[in-house]
Parts: sequence; structure tokens; C-alpha cells
Amino acid sequence: MQRIFFTFLLFLFAFTANAQQVYPVVFYNLENLFDTVNDPLTDDDEFTPTGNYRYTDKIYKQKLRNMAYALQRAGTDKSPKGASIIGLAEVENNTVLNALIAQPELKARGYKYVWYNSTDPRGIDVAILYNPAHFKVIASRQLNVRKGAREPLYVKGVLAGDTLHILVNHWPSRKDGADETEHKRKEMAAANRKLIDEIRRINSNAKIVLMGDLNDNPDNESLTQVLGATANQDNVGNNTLFNPFAAMYASGKGTAVFQRRWDLFDQIVLTAGFVKNKGLQYAGAEIYDRPFLRQETGKFRNYPFRSFRGTYWNNGYSDHFPVIVYLKK
Repeated sequence: MQRIFFTFLLFLFAFTANAQQVYPVVFYNLENLFDTVNDPLTDDDEFTPTGNYRYTDKIYKQKLRNMAYALQRAGTDKSPKGASIIGLAEVENNTVLNALIAQPELKARGYKYVWYNSTDPRGIDVAILYNPAHFKVIASRQLNVRKGAREPLYVKGVLAGDTLHILVNHWPSRKDGADETEHKRKEMAAANRKLIDEIRRINSNAKIVLMGDLNDNPDNESLTQVLGATANQDNVGNNTLFNPFAAMYASGKGTAVFQRRWDLFDQIVLTAGFVKNKGLQYAGAEIYDRPFLRQETGKFRNYPFRSFRGTYWNNGYSDHFPVIVYLKK
């Protein structure tokens, strides 16, 4: 009996030692996470108590609770500790970030953040939340593209012993027409590609994560030609990137809806270091579209359960679904 028990302990130790830990990396467009204070330097008047959205303190607090709940759940199917790194879009400032990470759903994880004020006229920015127990920040900065753009955020850090380079983006919208604004998104893609190439000239195996609401689909030229992103991870090399969301889009899936058509604007793209080398490796991706994030009934059934419908408070989450890439080591 003792020998059997000892053998079992050896097996259990070997299994535990060989078990790979999963690190979820999330991106989520939070659909206008503003505070209620009018900033005279930005065009945020609509999101104040007297603005078009009647954005009261009560709505703001509920918006924070909803966002925190969604972020707390994302990634827990494969890692009970939740997301190690979260890229965000449409956050107004550090006030809302401090309020977000202080929500009961997120507070226990001790999330920190990296954020810079952009020159976006509306004052909406990108940011990164990270669990300091998993990810250690080494350096960060904005990418200067042009004034008035939502400047991409670059963060360098260490996750599970590997150096990661992270780029968080929110590219120009299609509000004035997809073709008419295409050059602006290509401009943002080129700025990202320039930095990626600079990093890979120093280390060809560098692990780089580009994420964001790109306002382009995986088959648009900003992704396929400027960034060189491909759906086939076996074909990824020094001049290409792996886009796990390209195949999802080709199968009809999406993260946001415009005129009854699904778009997959929210993407996480990886360099070859995650599929060809040792250390942290790509272990899967998904559109996080759980039932609570979907509209339950009506003509918009299964669409993202958004915060606002027009200017009416809908008590939902966002007009985008989050996306997740799972890394393992």
C-alpha cells in the first residue's frame, strides 16, 4: 500500500510539474467609459448629466459595475485567475481607470494600468490593465502618428519569464465612409509595423502582441498588406504576423454589427515568436460572446448587449464583444 501511495505521489508531482499555465490576454472596447465631469479641453459634453446621453452619476456607476463584471469573467474558463493582461479602448482618463479597477469584481486581482492622454478630440483613449502578479512592466510610451489621432500605446514587460511587447490600438472609425477613411487606418497600421520591424531587427524571435479595435476586418489591406497578417500560423515568418481572428471572420463571426452585418474589428495579432519558438506559446483564441453579453430578445437578438441604444441607457455592456488570446507556458 505504501509503495502504491508513493508511486501515486510521484505521478502527481510529475503531472503538476509538467502542467502548463494559461495566461489570457484580453482586448475590450468599453463603449464610451466616461466620467460625468465636463472636460473643457475635449468634446465630452454629451456624456455629462445635462448632455444628450443624460449621463448621470447613477448611470456611470452602473456602467462601471457592468464593465467590471465582464472583465472579471473573461478568460476564467481556462484560467480561474482571469486575464493577465487587458487592452482597453474608449476610456476617458485615469479617473475612470481608477474607478474600474476599484470595483469589487476586479479589486481582489490588484490590477494596475498604463495609460497616456491622447489627442483624440473626444478624449477617448486606449489603456492596459495588468495583473502585477503575472506581468511586470519595463517601459511604455505612445506612438506619435499625428495630432488628433488616438495614439497607439506601447508597453514592454515580462510575462512568465518572457519579454513581451504589446501594442494597443483604436484606429480611425469608418463614420465618414470606409473607402474615404481607409488611408487613416493604413497610416496607423504602418506606424505599428514600423515599431514591430524595429523590435525584430534587434530580436527576430521577439514576442509582440498587437491588439485593438482596428475598425477594419481581418481581410482589409491594413491588416493583410501593411501589417502582413495571415490566418495560417504555419506560414508566419519574419515578414508576417499571425491573426487567429482571420479564420473566425471568414466563417461569418464578428465582434460588432453595422447595418445588420457582422464585422470583426476587434483583433489580437501575434508575431512568429508565439508559434515557432520556445517559451510562451499561442494556445487558442476566441470571441468572448457569452449569453450575458448578448441582446436576449427582439430584432437585435444575439447582437452585443450595448450600454446605449441611441442616447437611451440600455444597461448593457458594450457594442463590441471582447476578444481573447490564450498564451501558455
